Amino acid sequence: MPDAFLDATAQAELVARREVTPAELVAEAIERIEALNPELNAVITPRFDKAVTEAAGELPDGPFKGVPFLLKDLLCASAGDPLAGGTRLLKESGYRSQHDTYLAARFKKAGFVLLGKTNTPELGILPTAEPEAFGPTRNPWDTTRSSGGSSGGSAAAVAAGMVAVAHGNDGGGSIRIPASECGLFGLKPTRGRTTLGPDVGDIMGGLVCEHVLTRSVRDSAAVLDAVAGPAPGDPYVAPPPAGSFSAALGADPGPLRVGIFSEPVTGMVHPECLAAVEGAARLLESLGHHVELSHPAALDEPDFTGSFMTLWAVGNAAEIDYLSRLLGRQVQEGEMEPLTWALAEMGRSFSGPQALLALGWLQGFSRRVQQWWADGFDLLLTPTIAEPPPELGQFGSPPDNPLAGLFRAGALVPFTPQFNVTGQPAASLPLHWSDDGLPIGVQLVAAFGQEELLFSVAARLEEARPWAGRRPPVSAG
Repeated sequence: MPDAFLDATAQAELVARREVTPAELVAEAIERIEALNPELNAVITPRFDKAVTEAAGELPDGPFKGVPFLLKDLLCASAGDPLAGGTRLLKESGYRSQHDTYLAARFKKAGFVLLGKTNTPELGILPTAEPEAFGPTRNPWDTTRSSGGSSGGSAAAVAAGMVAVAHGNDGGGSIRIPASECGLFGLKPTRGRTTLGPDVGDIMGGLVCEHVLTRSVRDSAAVLDAVAGPAPGDPYVAPPPAGSFSAALGADPGPLRVGIFSEPVTGMVHPECLAAVEGAARLLESLGHHVELSHPAALDEPDFTGSFMTLWAVGNAAEIDYLSRLLGRQVQEGEMEPLTWALAEMGRSFSGPQALLALGWLQGFSRRVQQWWADGFDLLLTPTIAEPPPELGQFGSPPDNPLAGLFRAGALVPFTPQFNVTGQPAASLPLHWSDDGLPIGVQLVAAFGQEELLFSVAARLEEARPWAGRRPPVSAG
């Protein structure tokens, strides 16, 4: 059987050459999940019987025909399967999705075989997958540490070799944070690149988008080729790429102008994360790019946090109201985690005009940030997060201090939410490991609509400093 750490592209090629069957790939992946999941708790809803049946039948003849896949248990819904969003409320109600979302349908059309759902914090709020409903996901590089969030279950599963690729979504860093903490490539695409339909058009003023976490850059590009594009009624449409995202891997980006941003106004950055940026800067220079200390001045504006939190809190209040509508009754305080309820109560304290003013301020912030690219820069280099993967248990929010986890999260993620606001594509690359063996990602941000540039540069960085051979202590094979 093939190596557990073959990427999805290589697995699909084996199927196309008939050297392995989809049923064999699925059986092997299920075996790996069953062996590793008791220690990692990455997969919280198995879908094994359905997957075995589907793999033995007629699969769509897509680019990833027969390749095992996992969905994050948030937003991207698969018809007839449980969807809990990290909540005890939906878990105990036995709620099941009534239909595929457009993105789930595109994953299936691409040929992926869905093996199950991965862990996420309640409603995706925190940068760690430690929901009360399902328990913590543990990082395969060090099981005392977080795998990140909110796509932490997907990241742990891919890093450990359960599957080669898994779905994630990102409203403040939720693809890039777990990619950094688990040693993966994680791209947040441009706003509107992937559709949120049919149930959702916009989440929190355009903060949220969806894609995947992968071990290789080429897998991320090929999956985006397969699933990108608007659906009828989408409120945002990303500019179409000049060619395919996969073709961009072989394109020469030419000499680029790269700025560095590593000193946020909100707090300190761990020396290992600074070292990661310094190493990436030297690597970019060795590839012929000009790197300098420069960043959009708007990133230093202290008013960002308040406006972002207003939008985030109002959005979470709306999410709880949506759950009430979904269940046909009013959700009660004790049915949600203390942080979730406190954040929603904060959201309810803002008036409609206050929410719109916050959104307007953030839209002005977006213009000020993106002017830096318009003025001649190509990429911004930052740490992905401000510290190595934190220990589990640091994001708790007791009833007497229900927002404690949110304040802890703010210290971890001063570099990612800004680009959910601007809608720009941003990727975390696993280019650094600490002395004690923990992965440390760096973030590259491109201008709006420029995923092709990110893929081109990321492919060259992957070639210059390969990470494919690294295996966490808890892994398959």
